[in-house]
Amino acid sequence: MTISFSYRRVATLKTADDFAAYLSSLGVDLPFDRELQSGADSPLGQPYQLDGFTIGNRFSILPMEGWDGTPDGRPSDLTIRRWKHFGESGAKLIWGGEAVAVRHDGRANPNQLVLNDQTAGDLEKLRQVLVDAHGEKCGRTDDLLIGLQLTHSGRFARPNDKKKLEPRILYRHPLLDKKFGITSDSAIFTDAEIDDLIGDFAKAAKRAEAAGFTFVDLKHCHGYLGHEFLSATTRPGNYGGSFENRTRFLRELVTAIRREAPSLQFGVRLSAFDFLPFKMPEGLNADKVGVPEEFAGRYEHAFGGDAENPLAINLAEAFQFFELLQKLGIKLVCTTAGSPYYNPHIQRPALFPPSDGYQPPEDPLVGVARQIKVTAELKTRFPDMCVVGSGYTYLQEWLPNVGQHFVRTGQVDFVGVGRLVLSYHDLPFDVVNGNKLQAKRICRTFSDCTTGPRNGLVSGCYPLDPFYKVHPQAEELKAVKEKLKAS
Repeated sequence: MTISFSYRRVATLKTADDFAAYLSSLGVDLPFDRELQSGADSPLGQPYQLDGFTIGNRFSILPMEGWDGTPDGRPSDLTIRRWKHFGESGAKLIWGGEAVAVRHDGRANPNQLVLNDQTAGDLEKLRQVLVDAHGEKCGRTDDLLIGLQLTHSGRFARPNDKKKLEPRILYRHPLLDKKFGITSDSAIFTDAEIDDLIGDFAKAAKRAEAAGFTFVDLKHCHGYLGHEFLSATTRPGNYGGSFENRTRFLRELVTAIRREAPSLQFGVRLSAFDFLPFKMPEGLNADKVGVPEEFAGRYEHAFGGDAENPLAINLAEAFQFFELLQKLGIKLVCTTAGSPYYNPHIQRPALFPPSDGYQPPEDPLVGVARQIKVTAELKTRFPDMCVVGSGYTYLQEWLPNVGQHFVRTGQVDFVGVGRLVLSYHDLPFDVVNGNKLQAKRICRTFSDCTTGPRNGLVSGCYPLDPFYKVHPQAEELKAVKEKLKAS
């Protein structure tokens, strides 16, 4: 896709004055530090104390799916390479590393990792690859905290065919059912099936504990099952309707896992707000800039959204959720937003959309600032929580400056990096050690790491990573993009 509007590329904002002026022209309030610090004085290099454990710096690697595991749920050589890079990144908090399904029908694709009796040993070895790589690069591992993200993909499950959804849902959604072809109640989880699923999460968590992971992330984001519980306002029974019922899944997960794996700690990655789904505009002469789906009346299915104005934020229930985490003794929380499946511009700001996406309806810096502001608001209201922020990749050269400001001022505890790690995995190491940023490796959000999987290929940085530039699937990706351009 070509960009037909005048958003400036971040790479053209060469000086702090350029960056500040452009933010001002957008009306975006996104403070940043003009000078980066390194060494002992660096805010991003400061340790963090979590219940007596010292985490060595303020960078976190966010979980990503590579679409490159084996059909039976084990890591492939590509998965191992990515986890080795996580270790070499220099980041001292590894938030999940990878989204790992707790059973087969919960896989987001047929090559997603699964944690069962057959694969547990492989996950243990994968973790050790990360630890060994970190020790070799950074010299010590006693200040490295590693978790594993556990998930069921729910509405977006594709366990057997990359091109075929096999959804398991909690309620009939007034917009998403039509968008993704759900026409009957047969996909809805019963309460009894949810009870069984909680048992599967607990078994997976016990395996994660045995494999050496310190915590598990009970995923509540991006439209997957945990997140859908939070918006199940129209579901009857024990798991829908009231806030208490919609959070019952999390509470019972914690109880079951503590029974099976008492030494394990918890984190939760949360889509703290959500909007209406977006779509490509209709009509032969329409541009490709995303527009919200039409909906009349109150929209009750955006957790952290405003039911009266579903393109606005209302954090009342997000505050309640943080209060619940505190009651459950969960201090680790990673904030994100929305879903890559139906409103990616608020979740993963990018200038260039993936093959099946719309062009951004706002400058991506607006989306970055929105996430950072919400994270800061939550951290300020709950200062004792350990909060990891997301949405930083689009900042590119200015990521360290913005991250340093918000860590230094206590508005976030860790800067989370996701897509950027695919092209420049050791940026955290360079920042903390005062090394000059390697501009040619910085992610420019070309979205090939998403276009690949959306077309059945593995996820990697085809434009910037020399390994993926010559990967056999690079030519396939090129052909896919040429076909799309012609259409």
